Amino acid sequence: MRVLISGAGIAGPTLAWHLAKAIDDVEITILERNPSLLKQGQNIDIKAGALNVIKNMGLLDEINRLNTSEKGTHFLDPKGRVYASFPVRDGIEASLTSAHEILRGDLGAVLYEATKDLPKVKYLLGVTIAKVISNDERCAKVELSNGDVGEYDFVVAADGQWSRVRRWCFPQDSVEIVSKETYYCYWTIPRVPSDIDWWYIYTALDSKVLSLRPDPHGTMRATMTRMPTTDAEKAEWAKVSRGDRQAQEDLLRREFAGAGWQAERLLDGMAKADDFFFQPLVQVRMQQWSTSRVVCIGDAAHAATPLTGMGTSLALMGAYILAGEIASLEPGQHPAKAFEAYEAAFKPYVLKIQDIPSFMPGVTYPGSGLKRWILQRVIGFMASAISVLAWSPWVFKKMFGDGDEEFPLPAYPAFQALGSQREKAK
Repeated sequence: MRVLISGAGIAGPTLAWHLAKAIDDVEITILERNPSLLKQGQNIDIKAGALNVIKNMGLLDEINRLNTSEKGTHFLDPKGRVYASFPVRDGIEASLTSAHEILRGDLGAVLYEATKDLPKVKYLLGVTIAKVISNDERCAKVELSNGDVGEYDFVVAADGQWSRVRRWCFPQDSVEIVSKETYYCYWTIPRVPSDIDWWYIYTALDSKVLSLRPDPHGTMRATMTRMPTTDAEKAEWAKVSRGDRQAQEDLLRREFAGAGWQAERLLDGMAKADDFFFQPLVQVRMQQWSTSRVVCIGDAAHAATPLTGMGTSLALMGAYILAGEIASLEPGQHPAKAFEAYEAAFKPYVLKIQDIPSFMPGVTYPGSGLKRWILQRVIGFMASAISVLAWSPWVFKKMFGDGDEEFPLPAYPAFQALGSQREKAK
């Protein structure tokens, strides 16, 4: 079995690890367009069934070692005072901060280290798919950017929400890009003595939010987010999102100057950051995740936006399920059978996660002082209520549910055997 994976982020290496462990006769090539793995990226959560995927891969200790050290979330009023806190609590998801919080770049590095020396896995950095020559019953024939041409049993698009492989291989009307009309801008700034290991969130007026989060590398992760409200604002932000970095920085300086709290500090650090990233929030919804021998996973198939807090977890779980279905194929069976089973098992849960209430994210971006005051009262009440309920994890889970119960991971014989081998090794 010859497999080509486009994208060395989260879903691609996770899929490669499981395929390499579960299938004897397999050759996996992972392409990454950058000449080295990107270490940038903000905080991400690992929760629900994704945590079990990490445990089964034997990577939990490494994930915990690289924990961001974030102790919870503080919401700040216009004077920079904390008016609501959501600390991380053992055994329950009662905070915007996950108990297993890690930077995206750190998680990517962990997955790379876990796969780079596997004899069945080969990485090609600085190489992309230049053309999908054919995708038929016999094989998927692909030309790479280095000039190589190869035939593969299947090709995996794990190249993100703007996937080029998806654009080439799927009809345009079969993919819906749903804009949430909100823009997230991230970068890293130096840490100062007054910074603490909490996520600070400050809601400015005119539909703007600023935040600072700790990381395990002695720096702070800054975020500025904006939800344009008028047609002219929406057009400007959409245009700049497709432009160069200088135009994006200029827009942020105009919009956030004088926004309050530590806006000037964040803006001052922006120009010096080597990991500046400007991201429009969109969801990806596909009619079908596969076509013949090409299949999409992770954000390429079902970007959920940071609003859900589940994008990374979905990527990990989806990679596990796809690998499990491929490992379950009988000799000679077309991979499309596994692709269909993967989608049937996982898509209903993905759609549930993507089903964001219509008032989100707008309600968290107040345009006036009155709306901000109301939002603060609601968040303050929620913090107080959770603080009371958290004294009884059983009651809390009964009221708010348990992420692991929402979607139990399917059990695949190939992976159960791996678990048994790991236990014996201990």
